[in-house]
Amino acid sequence: MMTFGSAVRILSMAALLALQISCSPQPAVEVNTSAPEEQHTMKTAAYGTWESPLTADDVFGQSVVLGQMQSVDGAIYFSESDPAQAGQIGIKRLDDNDKVVDVVPAAFGVGSRVHEYGGAPYLAIGNSVFASKMSDQLFYRIAPDQPPLALTPAGTRHADCISYPKGSRIICVREDHRGEGEAKASLVTINLNFAGDGDTFVEGHDFFSSPAINADNTQLAWVAWDHPNMPWDNTQLWVGDLNRKGQISNIRQIAPRHHGSLMQPMYAPDGQLYFIADYDNWWNLYRVTAAGGIEQVTQLKGEIGGPAWRFGQHAYAFENAHSVIFSYHQDGKVHLMRQDLTSGVSEELATDFASVGQVISADKGVYFMGAKSTPEHGIYKVSGRGTELVYAPAIKGLEPDYISRPVAVNFDTNERQQAYGYFYAPTNPQYVAPKDTKPPLLMMLHGGPTAAASSAYSSAIQYWTTRGFAVFDLNYRGSTGYGRQYRKSLYGKWGVADVDDAVNAVKYLVDEGWVDPDKVAIRGGSAGGFSVLAALAFHDTFKAGTSYFGISDIAVLAQETHKFESHYIDQLIGPYPAAKQIFHDRSPLYHLEGLNEPLLLLQGLDDKVVPPNQSELIYQAVKAKGVPTAFIGFEGEGHGFRKPANNIRSLQSELSFYGQVFGFTPAGGLPVLPIDNAAALPKATQH
Repeated sequence: MMTFGSAVRILSMAALLALQISCSPQPAVEVNTSAPEEQHTMKTAAYGTWESPLTADDVFGQSVVLGQMQSVDGAIYFSESDPAQAGQIGIKRLDDNDKVVDVVPAAFGVGSRVHEYGGAPYLAIGNSVFASKMSDQLFYRIAPDQPPLALTPAGTRHADCISYPKGSRIICVREDHRGEGEAKASLVTINLNFAGDGDTFVEGHDFFSSPAINADNTQLAWVAWDHPNMPWDNTQLWVGDLNRKGQISNIRQIAPRHHGSLMQPMYAPDGQLYFIADYDNWWNLYRVTAAGGIEQVTQLKGEIGGPAWRFGQHAYAFENAHSVIFSYHQDGKVHLMRQDLTSGVSEELATDFASVGQVISADKGVYFMGAKSTPEHGIYKVSGRGTELVYAPAIKGLEPDYISRPVAVNFDTNERQQAYGYFYAPTNPQYVAPKDTKPPLLMMLHGGPTAAASSAYSSAIQYWTTRGFAVFDLNYRGSTGYGRQYRKSLYGKWGVADVDDAVNAVKYLVDEGWVDPDKVAIRGGSAGGFSVLAALAFHDTFKAGTSYFGISDIAVLAQETHKFESHYIDQLIGPYPAAKQIFHDRSPLYHLEGLNEPLLLLQGLDDKVVPPNQSELIYQAVKAKGVPTAFIGFEGEGHGFRKPANNIRSLQSELSFYGQVFGFTPAGGLPVLPIDNAAALPKATQH
């Protein structure tokens, strides 16, 4: 998921933890946790040098990512990555007896690039699966004992498909790249049995998503939007009537007078159309009345769902004609709820999840993908007033004593607002740091910038905390999960407000006495990488930075980025070239006089979202200036590294980089990262 959405993780929606910390005086966070009676068994070693049970291979070489889930004929289908196949994605089926079988091997490489970020790349019907292949973007029929059959022409991409029995067809979102200029978006029908161009069903907007059909195949609903909007800005909900011949008519917009972000339309068992909208600042559940009006179903000061960077998100599902199950985020916590659709009475089903997504209805109930602040994650089933784990991928988890638990923090911004994040203290039961020392801080910035940090267990965070780092995962202004107003508070201020929030977060943590102000690093990917570079160029708070496919010249990005985000910067900064001076003023590449701290740059050389020259330009400029810097380019990688070997190398290089900058030697005998201008590092830190 520019993301700007950063590399894909297990679940799409960021979820938050129960413990909320305000800016009023709080109990100190213990960064040297050890039981007094066990003190004599612990080793004393500097922060950053602790030996960790988590290797980079554990983080990426064995990590499994679960994706889209759907129910077909009593079975649950889901996508899953395979580290042994370089992270490629296959499709599995969970049968009635909870037996998991491979349906599409990971070697096939399922994946869509509609909007570049894809999502919802497959549809199961009967014993067949229809799926987009990442390598060629053709849409295939994959049937038992038959070779895959490509059904669509080259130059087209497909996602978010639904079954439409009329004429044995599938309705899909298509992105057509065969013409000149921008790719053309539409809803098309594809024949299940024969290759061909398909038929255009609905067109006339810049973007389409989320087609949904009612049970008797008489009505189709979908979401559309146009430039300069992103799907979390202003979208439209449309419906059309379907006749017996499969033709659509009477196309009309639902609630045209209301403006907001509408998403995830779905028909209830009784045929009533539901959707999520942020009309009252929060993404709540609504339904369409018999008279064609709308009615608010939930009255939450929280958010159901998240930003539609990718297709196929499902934040709610119908348990039956009278009950809906949904997840929402509020005040630093994720809730899983059941609500009676007639009375409005609701009950909480679970509070121990840090992330919930892919909520779907199946023959045996409602299922979802969940993750906790511990390593447990997988597919769960709603069972009465609780939940039951039905499938979990094999993972290497930490023992409980090694796990750093996230603490939700909020702090003041420069504009008398609040910003948010999660603090992770260094945690390792085998070590204690020397007296009167404080840990180095690693500030993490998510991509997007309309995305969010999650409190779900992340081995990529625990990799650092088990070695003696403190980590702060920042939800700067513009992040999702705190309402529409907070989401839009970054508009016009990108490169300023997000960076100020990172700086103020460090100030808060230093004032609380939790971290060493002289050992503060910042890292982020894509839009987060831009914030890293801006923080180094315009502030002296951070002593080192790591940018994963970050943006150094936002004017170049405004002219080169892909269709989905081609007007996103209009919102974040201003229209180009009218706001050309602002673009120049905020681009780190043109303010190298302030960029004097060591910098590590990691970049996919096939990145179509943030072109490689964004990293290469600033690398050459900083190197020529004499600043310690390093650049690693990865052949065959796009926006977000997919190959485990490249992610492993990146993580190891980053650890070596901080060790050289902050003057410690990491445990484990890692390869030393070559750094240009290493002689400019303090003598005590040279390797």
